[in-house]
Amino acid sequence: MIPWLGANSPFPPVTKALHEPNGLLAAGGSLTPERLLDAYRHGIFPWFSEEDPILWWSPDPRMVLFPEELKISSSFAKVLRNKPYEVRIDTSFEQVMRACAAPREGQNGTWISEQMIAAYCELQRLGHAHSIETWMEGKLAGGLYGVAIGKMFYGESMFSLSPNASKIALARLCRLGPLMIDCQMHTPHLASLGARLIPREKFIARLEELINCEPIDWQFSSIILP
Repeated sequence: MIPWLGANSPFPPVTKALHEPNGLLAAGGSLTPERLLDAYRHGIFPWFSEEDPILWWSPDPRMVLFPEELKISSSFAKVLRNKPYEVRIDTSFEQVMRACAAPREGQNGTWISEQMIAAYCELQRLGHAHSIETWMEGKLAGGLYGVAIGKMFYGESMFSLSPNASKIALARLCRLGPLMIDCQMHTPHLASLGARLIPREKFIARLEELINCEPIDWQFSSIILP
């Protein structure tokens, strides 16, 4: 059994998370900015289908990307050098979320519901959530979004409408200053980019350091990054 969170209930220790399904910690609560930020500070994130209650997770092990370990192939390095794109920050946050929520091949639905979109757009308005966007020929071609606290970035989802577009956004995120990027759970795609699994205990210890570091400067609302 997992605990049901009331309006003011604290999260249980992440060590209480289930082994199967891996990381399920609690249910209920809300998606207020205060609740979400408290969750991320403790290595917890929400993930649930639209018909389910809010479910909170802290899997062990945890998939992370250390920016210095990002794998850039020779062909992708050429794409980055040729720059057939623009990278923008926070100019189309909701559009990025909705693109991430769009149906994908092999998937029946999405966990990025209207409730989630509203919650994270509010976090973005408050300066805690950010989108990194790849634009090609004046159109949004790919990108990612997540939550930033200190030097920690918690990646939520990414999408590509053009080859390499999401990878371009990830490469630029790695240059913005996070010292660890939370990828949450293992996927072959993330592993191919250099992300790896680490024990939850190590993940929590590192994030406790990074969330107290001087924050990344996200003041790029209308700036196109080189």
